[in-house]
Amino acid sequence: MPDENDGKDIEAALPVVQDRLKEGTVVELAILSSRDIVLFPGVLMPLLISDSESLSLIDDVLGGDKSFGHITMKGTAEQEDDTRAYNLYEYGCRAVVLKMLKMPDGKARILVQGGERFKLVGMVQHEPYLKAKVQIIQDVVENSDELLALTRTATNVFINVIKQVPYLPVEELQMAAMNITSPVLLSYLIAANMNFPVQEKQKILEENDVKLKLERIIRLLNREMEVIQLGSKIQNQLQSEITKAQKDQLLREQMRIIQQELGEEDDHSREMKELKEKVEKAKLSPEAQKAADEEIARLARISPASAEYSVSRTYLDWLVTLPWSASTNDMLDIKKAQKVLDDDHYGLEKVKERILEYLAVRKLKNDMRGPILCFVGPPGVGKTSLGRSIARALGRNFYRMSLGGIRDEAEVRGHRRTYVGALPGRIIQGIRKAGSNNPIFMLDEVDKIGQDFRGDPSSALLEVLDPEQNFSFSDHYLEVPFDLSKVMFITTANILDTIPPPLQDRMEILELPGYTEEEKIKIAQLHLIPKQLKEHGLDEKDFTIDESALCKIISSYARESGVRNLEREIATLCRKIAKEKASGNKFARKITANNVADFLGPIKYFQEIAERTSEPGVATGLAWTRVGGDILFIEATRMKGNKGFMLTGHLGEVMKESAQAALSYIRAHAKKFKIQEDFFRESDIHVHVPAGAIPKDGPSAGVTMAISLISLLTNRPVRSDVAMTGEITLRGKVLPVGGIKEKVLAAKSSGIKTVLLPKKNMKDIEDIPLRLTKGLHFEYLDTIEQAVKKAFK
Repeated sequence: MPDENDGKDIEAALPVVQDRLKEGTVVELAILSSRDIVLFPGVLMPLLISDSESLSLIDDVLGGDKSFGHITMKGTAEQEDDTRAYNLYEYGCRAVVLKMLKMPDGKARILVQGGERFKLVGMVQHEPYLKAKVQIIQDVVENSDELLALTRTATNVFINVIKQVPYLPVEELQMAAMNITSPVLLSYLIAANMNFPVQEKQKILEENDVKLKLERIIRLLNREMEVIQLGSKIQNQLQSEITKAQKDQLLREQMRIIQQELGEEDDHSREMKELKEKVEKAKLSPEAQKAADEEIARLARISPASAEYSVSRTYLDWLVTLPWSASTNDMLDIKKAQKVLDDDHYGLEKVKERILEYLAVRKLKNDMRGPILCFVGPPGVGKTSLGRSIARALGRNFYRMSLGGIRDEAEVRGHRRTYVGALPGRIIQGIRKAGSNNPIFMLDEVDKIGQDFRGDPSSALLEVLDPEQNFSFSDHYLEVPFDLSKVMFITTANILDTIPPPLQDRMEILELPGYTEEEKIKIAQLHLIPKQLKEHGLDEKDFTIDESALCKIISSYARESGVRNLEREIATLCRKIAKEKASGNKFARKITANNVADFLGPIKYFQEIAERTSEPGVATGLAWTRVGGDILFIEATRMKGNKGFMLTGHLGEVMKESAQAALSYIRAHAKKFKIQEDFFRESDIHVHVPAGAIPKDGPSAGVTMAISLISLLTNRPVRSDVAMTGEITLRGKVLPVGGIKEKVLAAKSSGIKTVLLPKKNMKDIEDIPLRLTKGLHFEYLDTIEQAVKKAFK
C-alpha cells in the first residue's frame, strides 16, 4: 500500500482527476487499444485516433467523465482486427482526455494523461467498441535507504543518458527528474521518455513493487548507456578512418546534390548522360547492351577520383566505339573490280580469279560469310599489297596486323580486365581502327608466330579463322561476343611448314610463285619506275630506263623471286639522277644496258652455268628455298684412296642418303654406263655442294648427284643448258618432288633451256601458265638411264 506522502505526490501530479479510485475498486471502462504505445500514470501523451470505433469511443467519453482505459496490444500490425480483444495485455492504465483536435481528413488527435494502473477483469462488450471491467491497482512503496539510493541512482543515470541522446529535451527532463521526490513518478517519467522496448515498458507498468521497478529501469538505462558509448566509439573510429579520397567523394556528392537543387549539372552527371547517349547511338548487340547498361550503373556509383573509375570508363569507351552494326557496302561490279586488280598488280591470275569468284557469289547470295585466304609465296611477290588492292576492289576498309614474333596469346585474345593497363586483343583493336564490321583484315607473316610460357597465339587464331565459330568471337577484355563472320581475313606466309596443321585446315591456300623476267620488266615499267620517280621528285622527262637496262638489272643486280630488290636498284638509279640534277650537272637522260654499271656499280651475279659445267663431274640441279627456286651446282671429284666417300656443303641427312643411293646404284650398274666395275676399289670420291655455309637438305638432288658421279666416272661434261631435279631409288627409278613451279622459274631466270623432271611431275607443269614456261623444253624421266641420255652432249 502507498504511504500518505506518496499519495499526495500522485494527487499533485494528476490535477485533472477529480475522484481518486482506491486500491481494489472494480469499475467499468471503455477500452482503447494501441500498438507500440504504453501509457503510464501521471504522464502526458498525444494519441492519434483514425478508425471509426475509436472515434466513437472518444465521442462517448467526452460526453461523460472523460476517462477510459488504455491497454497495449500484443503481436504485430498484420493480425486481424476481430481478434484484438484476445491480443491485449492484462494490465493497463486509466486515461483522462485533456484536449481533442479534429483534423480535415476525419482523424482526431487527443492529449491524455495517465491515471491509475488497473488489471483487466473481463470484457463487457465488443461493439461498437470494447468495454471491460477493470480492478484498480496501486504501487507498493516501502520507505527505506535502499529505495532512496535507487531513486538517486536512477536520477543520475537518467540525466547522464539524456545528455547523450540528441532527440530529447535535456533541460526540461533534467529539471523534472531532479524535482520529483516520488520514486513512483520518477520511474514512470523515465520509462515514458526512454526508447525502451514495448515489452520492457509493459513489465515496468505491471510491476507493483517500486523498488523492483527502479532496479529494472536502472538496468535498462545502463544498457542504453553502453549502447550509446559503443555507438560513439564506433563513430569516432569511423571518423578517424575516413581518408582524403572519401572526404573528397563526400564533398563531391554534397556538391552534386546542391547543383541538382540549383538546376545545374556537374561534370560527372554530364559525363554519364553523354555515355548513355553514345551507347544508344552505338547500336550494340543485346549482350553488349546489357554489359554497357550494367557498367554505366556501376560507374555512376564510383567517384571519378577512384582508379576503378578509369578502368570502367575505358571499358565503356571500347564498347561504344566498336563498329557493332557499321558496315561498308561491297562494290559488286565484277568488271570494275577486275580492272582495279589489274591496275594494281600485273599477273597473279589465280588470286584475282578467286576474288572475282567471291564477288560473284556475294552478288547472288548476300549473306555469304567472309572467306579465309592464305597467300603463300617468297618475299617481294606482292602478298601484302595484294590485300590492299582487294580492299579497294571490294570497296571495304583495310587493316593489316603483323604476326611476326608474337608469342603472347593475349595479343590475339586480349588481357582480362583486372588492372588499369588492360586492353583488348589486336583483333578487336584492328576492327575498331578499321571502322566497320566487314573490313579486309590482313594477318601478315602467319608462319612466323612463336610460342612460349605465355601461350600459343596460333591456337588463339583457330577461333578467329574459323567461319563456323568466329560469329561469336569472345575477347578476354570485352567478355561479350563480337561477330567476325563478315570480316574477310587474308593471311600471308613464306612457307607452310611452320604453320600448325589445324590452322592450315581453316584457310584456303593460294600459292604466289615468283615472277619471270618478262613479268618483272612489266611490273617495273607499270608500277616501280613511276612510283620511284614520284618519290624522288623526278618526272619522265628527266630520264628513261629502256628494256635492256631492266634486263641487265634483273639478271645481274636483283636475282630474286620477287621485285623488292629490283625496286631498290631502281631507287638507287633515281637517287643518282636526283643528285646530279640538284647539283646542276649534266647527267644521262637514258639508262641502257651499257651504262647501268656506271650507276649501280660492278655486277653482283654472273651467268656461270656454262663455265661451271664445262668440266666433267659438275651437274646443275634445281632447288626449292623459302624465298623461291634456285639453281644448285653439285661437284664430284676422284682421288687415290681406299673406298672413301666424302660429302660436304652443310648437307642434311636426307641429302646425304640420296648421295649414298646414287653411288650404290652406279656401282651396281657400272657396266651399263661403261664404267670400270672396280673404280671404287682404289679410289676416294668427294661430292661437294657449293655455298657450304648454307644448310641444304631434301631428296630432290638425287638425280643431279647421280649425273654428277656418272659425269666424273665417264669423263664426260654435262650440257650447260640442262638442269634437273628428282629423287632416285636403288633400282634407278626417278620419283616426283615438290616446288616444281619455283624451280622452273629459277631455271628460266638462270638461262637454262632444258629441264629434266620426274614423269609424275608432268601435272605440275600443266598448272604453270604458258607464258612462264615459254623458251623452256621439258624432258620427263622414269629412270636414271633416260637422264643420262638427255644430260650429256
